[in-house]
Amino acid sequence: MLSLLLAMAALLFVPAWTLEYWQAWTFLTVYFGCSLAITLYLMDKDPQLLQRRMSGGPAAEKEPTQKIIMFFASLGFIGLLIFAALDHRFVWSRMPSYMALAGDGLVVAGFIAIFFVLKENTFSSATIELAADQKVISTGPYAVVRHPMYAGAIVMLLGIPIALGSWWGLLVFVSMMPALIWRLIDEEKFLARNLLGYTQYQQRVRRRLIPLVW
Repeated sequence: MLSLLLAMAALLFVPAWTLEYWQAWTFLTVYFGCSLAITLYLMDKDPQLLQRRMSGGPAAEKEPTQKIIMFFASLGFIGLLIFAALDHRFVWSRMPSYMALAGDGLVVAGFIAIFFVLKENTFSSATIELAADQKVISTGPYAVVRHPMYAGAIVMLLGIPIALGSWWGLLVFVSMMPALIWRLIDEEKFLARNLLGYTQYQQRVRRRLIPLVW
């Protein structure tokens, strides 16, 4: 976690070329405060799930398609930080302080949603794979949409450029959506092929990501 913190700090403060960037300091505090809280919870309640969550990114994926998807998703996340930092440096857009704080609120809301998903589903690996004893989870947030983890992640990602004070950073967020939707659909195909009962779950819970919409 420390290495990720340092990497994200570098991606923010080097392009911004200043440490006088209160939005970045606040965002990093919020982001890693939430990450630490979830990590401590999993260390106590579900260390096996924590272990599954520790390995992610393109190199960790086993499916070739997911390697490609995660490569572009990772580039998008890096772009969110760099583009917002450059926006701060060159003042491409101006955002009121209260909006940046609202962005931090979205980051927190996204993490809360992710926390409830992890609490409900011990099989929530960071990669597309099946555990030996995995079963379909249809309770809690999974009774509302089939991919609540993605829903929470999208709320968090939406909050990042806003928290960093960048309206233009929202363009990077929008550019990430095709990769995330591609990952979601490809994951569903994998689960339908390999996880007993998943096709029946798809028939019961019709919405993938947004209740009553899609």
